[in-house]
Amino acid sequence: MIQELSSYLTKPQLYAPSTGEFWNDPHISGKMLEAHLNPQEDGATRRHEFLDQSVHWISQITPPSQYKSLLDLGCGPGLYAERFFRAGYSVTGIDFSERSIAYAKDQAIQSNSVIEYHYQNYLTMDYENQFDVVTLIYCDYAVLPVTDRLLLLKKVYQSLKQNGKFIVDVFTPSMRRDESHTWQYCETGGFWCERPHICLESVYQYDDEDATELRQCIILTDEAVRCYNIWDHFFTKDKLLSEVQTAGFSSFEFYGDVAGKKFWDECETICGVFTK
Repeated sequence: MIQELSSYLTKPQLYAPSTGEFWNDPHISGKMLEAHLNPQEDGATRRHEFLDQSVHWISQITPPSQYKSLLDLGCGPGLYAERFFRAGYSVTGIDFSERSIAYAKDQAIQSNSVIEYHYQNYLTMDYENQFDVVTLIYCDYAVLPVTDRLLLLKKVYQSLKQNGKFIVDVFTPSMRRDESHTWQYCETGGFWCERPHICLESVYQYDDEDATELRQCIILTDEAVRCYNIWDHFFTKDKLLSEVQTAGFSSFEFYGDVAGKKFWDECETICGVFTK
């Protein structure tokens, strides 16, 4: 184990893979679901009060009377999707967490919401001219490397009807963190593991053209060492626009968040609304 652990003491190569399962690990996916469902924290989902504001704003700029069909990418347990459905949209949700999709389907049954959910990596979707609105909310777009982002943009553009809208948000460079190394002993377990463990967390910055950031968590238990690499990227308006325009979108608007706040240079997020 010492030899394995020593391999994590240096900065990893760009886009080195994790060694632990994330999205569908029985314990981690449960903790992710808890974070989604906590109405008072900006965890896996923003605070539920903000979700209400966000759906209200989106339904104003893309009224369901004109933009009926909506695809929610990274829908998680369906918190946005349920609100979109109640606002009058015909909703499809895609997420790569089997536990979150199972929860979303169960909630839809309980609330009699006719929502179509798919457990799927949205990079593999293959829709064509099917949706009036596609949403990708809470900065999921930025975790992808540029090759995957361009693939996703192509698929989003293909999935939209003419004059359809793509609504996406990203973090700005103001959210970039300094490089750091910390450790924590979790005697009673925690987010990454239900058993006692040590978490060695590092933040690394890379000088590649995409200015990539890595949050790396090394989890040590009596039985194993697991590595979780969480990659991120940050965008200015110009960078986001130049990237999205490669897919062919014809017009755009920028806001400070996905509830329609006015954008200004010190905003932590950018919301882009792109029209096919």
